[in-house]
Amino acid sequence: MSPHDALERYLARVEAAVAQLPAYAERYAEEILTAERANLRIRLRFKSGCLLEINEAIIVENGVLNTLGYRYHLQNAAGELVFRYDNSPHFPGLPSSPHHKHLRDAVVESGKPDLLDMLQEAKMNS
Repeated sequence: MSPHDALERYLARVEAAVAQLPAYAERYAEEILTAERANLRIRLRFKSGCLLEINEAIIVENGVLNTLGYRYHLQNAAGELVFRYDNSPHFPGLPSSPHHKHLRDAVVESGKPDLLDMLQEAKMNS
């Protein structure tokens, strides 16, 4: 499979998963930069009023899809943080650094979640 085909397959899986959520897309942008690299920016509003923002930069290297950077941010209808996963290197003391998860009152160790799993987590918490 070509790198471009791998990107297209991944983006199609994400689009199908998003379509199954009780939410509508305020923004949905897939930007294919090269045959190997793409950016994904999604802003979903759940029926509950919760907002999920997804930002992801992905690349295919040696046939493997990798994430260069990501931010998955869920907030409730009042604008309060429910959770945010990201890989910004601002918590170097965590064993999972740069990967971590923000909760309302804490930042905890976390690996990078699978985007499709995170969508289900957001659905359960919205």
